[in-house]
Amino acid sequence: MPEAIVWRPDAETIARAQLTRFLRQAGVESFAELETKAAAEPAWFTEQVLQFLDLPWDRPYTQVMDSSRGIAWTRWCVDGELNIGTACLAKGPDRQPAVVWEGEEGVTRSWSYRALRVAVQRCASGLRAIGIGKGDAVGVHLPMMPETVAVMVALARVGAIAVPLFTGFGPSAIAARLRDVGAKAVFTCNAFPRRGKLVEAKRAVDEADAAPLVIVVERVEGHAVAMREGRDIRWQDFCDMPGSHAPDPTAAEDPLLLIYTSGTTGAPKGILHTHCGFPVKSAQDMAFGMDVGPGTRISWLTDIGWMMGPWLIYGALLLGGTMALYDGAPEHLWAFAARQGVEVLGVSPTLVRTLMGVPIRSDLSRLRLLASTGEPWTRDAWMWLFETVGEGKLPLINYSGGTEISGGILCSNPLLPIKPCAFSAACPGIAADIVDPDGQGVGELVIRQPWIGMARGFYKDPERYEETYWSQFPGVWRHGDFAARDDDGFWYIHGRSDDTIKVAGKRVGPAEVETIVTSHAAIREAAAIGVPDELKGSELIVYCVRQGEVSAAEVQELVARELGKPLRPREVRFVSALPKTRNGKVMRRLVRAARLGLPLGDTSNLENPEVLQEFQ
Repeated sequence: MPEAIVWRPDAETIARAQLTRFLRQAGVESFAELETKAAAEPAWFTEQVLQFLDLPWDRPYTQVMDSSRGIAWTRWCVDGELNIGTACLAKGPDRQPAVVWEGEEGVTRSWSYRALRVAVQRCASGLRAIGIGKGDAVGVHLPMMPETVAVMVALARVGAIAVPLFTGFGPSAIAARLRDVGAKAVFTCNAFPRRGKLVEAKRAVDEADAAPLVIVVERVEGHAVAMREGRDIRWQDFCDMPGSHAPDPTAAEDPLLLIYTSGTTGAPKGILHTHCGFPVKSAQDMAFGMDVGPGTRISWLTDIGWMMGPWLIYGALLLGGTMALYDGAPEHLWAFAARQGVEVLGVSPTLVRTLMGVPIRSDLSRLRLLASTGEPWTRDAWMWLFETVGEGKLPLINYSGGTEISGGILCSNPLLPIKPCAFSAACPGIAADIVDPDGQGVGELVIRQPWIGMARGFYKDPERYEETYWSQFPGVWRHGDFAARDDDGFWYIHGRSDDTIKVAGKRVGPAEVETIVTSHAAIREAAAIGVPDELKGSELIVYCVRQGEVSAAEVQELVARELGKPLRPREVRFVSALPKTRNGKVMRRLVRAARLGLPLGDTSNLENPEVLQEFQ
């Protein structure tokens, strides 16, 4: 049975929405009209977005987009000069908080926009003093804290390239990335707490030994770390170094950001973004999807090494909002949101599943919008967040895209109705489509037009970039997600298309199987994979994490009942945990590789690589 709509915007929500303001500016009557026109005319839409953001151009662009080298290599804001570090500090009033922060141990800090400007200037002076300038790569291995924001903005200010690093990385993963880009320096901290234990961040950087200079922020007061003479610099000393803090003139298409994502061949992919790309798309999605504007308090539980870390920083600052950063164990999230007056709260489905049993004893009345990204939902978890946290009154904005997109392909928004687990629309300006050669209603999620946040290729590997995303359907971006639309036009993500399981000619997305399995009260999480079968092509295997008594046979019959006997899992196995990245993505690729004895490829993004032995 098709899902029913559970939320509709009221007149007040529509009137106050940033998206409503954009519709008026663009001269269109409805979201449907905007969606159609933006998808067909990306240059027109992007011009409207740039006007909406009112960025401080050092030299105006002469052309919004140029696809003369082919759609995969579209250039944006041609001939324009823009330093996004300057733009990030241009909107917020001096006294308004730019960053509010809380650590797991209860320490809190708040930086106004004026304080952030001062911190960025001092950091930029330090960067210039140690010889960091335009085009130099610098690692950022810091938890989400005020200094992290200052570093990201200051690197843009001097024209350097930020290389965010997951704080859970071990030395080899840190070294591989820093050496790949020839990093001139790396920022880290002495340590940070997680569930009462200290994570020795600097020790991991020391063991990596992959950058000539290391700047060390004191995250944990009084926690001493060894300082190597001639290489290590304390944050306070670094910020006191005399040097110019004037912004470096940068072209709109100059490199800004290099984010590494997990690769399937053992080599992580370095995704390259520019001053006018990633930040503009971040701010656009944050404004239109999450309804963030001047003064809005937005929080997203993330890490600087994941796309959503830089996304939060650039988007909030370009819109003149306030970012609320929490650096600690997730079970304290509700209390943090209440204390900091969070209005927009972003979480992952996996995080929500872990919090479903945690009582909510905090006043969340300041919340007006919930949001999620990272992976497909299970219906129970989605409804729990909507009904228990949002009390059935707040929009729950589903958001899906990726690092290579600079944000979302699909996103609900405050102007459209919402169904559980669904996406109300494509992001404005994204010409999303589904290629469904078998006519089964489910197919490859693709993008048919360029967009300003598109990756500017893989670092030092343009051929691999074209092969990965542009080769299967020439001139069309293939994202690698399995998607469908219902009769009402709502979109659904059914997991990675690489993970698609085809049993005797019938295709099924792993998320569809997992949603059914986790509907059982005794199953907390599940991962479905396909394994080769001589007769059927593939057979379905399901791994489950139990939270009660249930047998493998019960799970097999549940799937058979819901999906039909041909899709009855050949095997159901129970494990202690699923392999996940820190932002909650279940790595089905690694589950399948471990099961089949295949090379695992890059596992450095995993939070719990030790669980892979349970899948062998």
